[in-house]
Amino acid sequence: MSQLKNRSSKCLWTSTLCIVLLSMSMTHGAVSRHYGEALTKTLLYFEAQRSGKLPSNHRVNWRGDSALRDGSDSHVDLTGGYYDSGDNMKFGFPLAFTTTMLAWSSVEMASQLKAHKEHKNVLAALKWATDYLIKAHPQPNVLYGQVGEGNSDHACWMRPEDMTTPRPSYRIDAQHPGADIAGETAAAMAAASLAFAPYNAAYAKKLISHAKDLFEFAKAHPGVYQSSISNAGGFYASSGYEDELLWAAAWLHRATKRHTYLKYLNEASNIGGSRTVFAWDDKFLGAQVLMAKVGYMSILTNLCDKKQTQLNILQMQLALEGKVKCNRKMEEYKSMAEQFICNCAQKGSNNFKKTHGGLLWFLPWNNLQYTTAASFVLSVYSKYLKAAKAYIRCPSGSLQASDLRDLARAQVDYILGSNPKNMSYMVGFGTKYPKRPHHRGASIVSIKKNRTAVTCTAGFNDWYHKPAPNPNVITGAVVGGPDQNDAYGDARTDFQHNEPVLATVAPFVGVLAAIA
Repeated sequence: MSQLKNRSSKCLWTSTLCIVLLSMSMTHGAVSRHYGEALTKTLLYFEAQRSGKLPSNHRVNWRGDSALRDGSDSHVDLTGGYYDSGDNMKFGFPLAFTTTMLAWSSVEMASQLKAHKEHKNVLAALKWATDYLIKAHPQPNVLYGQVGEGNSDHACWMRPEDMTTPRPSYRIDAQHPGADIAGETAAAMAAASLAFAPYNAAYAKKLISHAKDLFEFAKAHPGVYQSSISNAGGFYASSGYEDELLWAAAWLHRATKRHTYLKYLNEASNIGGSRTVFAWDDKFLGAQVLMAKVGYMSILTNLCDKKQTQLNILQMQLALEGKVKCNRKMEEYKSMAEQFICNCAQKGSNNFKKTHGGLLWFLPWNNLQYTTAASFVLSVYSKYLKAAKAYIRCPSGSLQASDLRDLARAQVDYILGSNPKNMSYMVGFGTKYPKRPHHRGASIVSIKKNRTAVTCTAGFNDWYHKPAPNPNVITGAVVGGPDQNDAYGDARTDFQHNEPVLATVAPFVGVLAAIA
């Protein structure tokens, strides 16, 4: 190659590189400028999922009142709450986790939510859940954990306003226990009490009362809830209840500052070890993060032994509430939480898979629910690290607070469009997003436009199998997302990748608030 050709090639290469880098920068900028918009849309999704009598200020105009007789079979008012996903079921176990995560988002990111004028909408979304959970807990040792029969519901494709499928109410009690769902609901009530305390002290007090009763109920009557509510087992089977009890105790300690809950956490024989997911069925990581937060306050309040502090000052990092003494159990909780974070950042001993496009990929079914939950942990831990002026030591390097925040931001960017498909996995965000989510209400003509009832089989024939986009845009919903190869097809029949669920969006509210 001649010198002239070589020079020309260098110039061309340099120009091309500049164009590519500028394009990447503009793409990232376009996404980042709209984090606030995405945050607003997530809260519209919660309104689209509402069950019961809708309020006058309801903002999703294609939805109507539904399931107004829920609980009547048991002579209990179980109206309200949220439909779980693309079906018309009210599953209490994932709903309680959703409530806890929405409350955690509100508690940790209150100032950011207020800055974006969404704090009131978050509290409204949270109260729609807690009002229902309060009704579902009519007695100390009774908790209604499901409304609707899952198999018959899934056998029909009907908008919620037309439902003719059975709506039985299922409960746990002293003779039919479910420590997992009772513990998770206790966590939800306790976390929500913190969110409401500055604005509605009486309501917060009521939530704490329910949380305490549910925690005692769960401790006294161990067992997994599908043993009592067998219908739930085919949809949201629980793998155990020890994590929910730790999770509940951690939130009750944070809300009440009572030593009895900290004692329970310190005396636990199983704190989960290093986890591979944080989700509706696995709360160990959540408890570990909350306990790490507690452990780090010890340093900031100078309550730990000076020698021990000097030994651990480079490893310990969280700002917490409560005046507690340093102990090995807290360090164990912290170590487990940080192993998860190191693995997310590809600096651990058992790093999590990332797709070629950069998405943290955990499990093949609705992976984005795990990605948003992990991103929330990164966001909140970043906040704790920054407050304590500390960092994490991983097997393959260290992590600063800013590293965690950047990793969370990268996951958000992927979800919102910076990915190999160049599409947003949030419905209604951007110009290219899922048009055919697996969702009954969104895929059938709105009752506001056509009040003719859509029957069980007509829903499948006329709407489910129809290739056209959904007639109603379920704004703010996040679908299951791509597979491990970044592949995704916008098919209504693909409920593995194209069905939005509540548990995906609740932590995403907090992540978006943190980076917006």
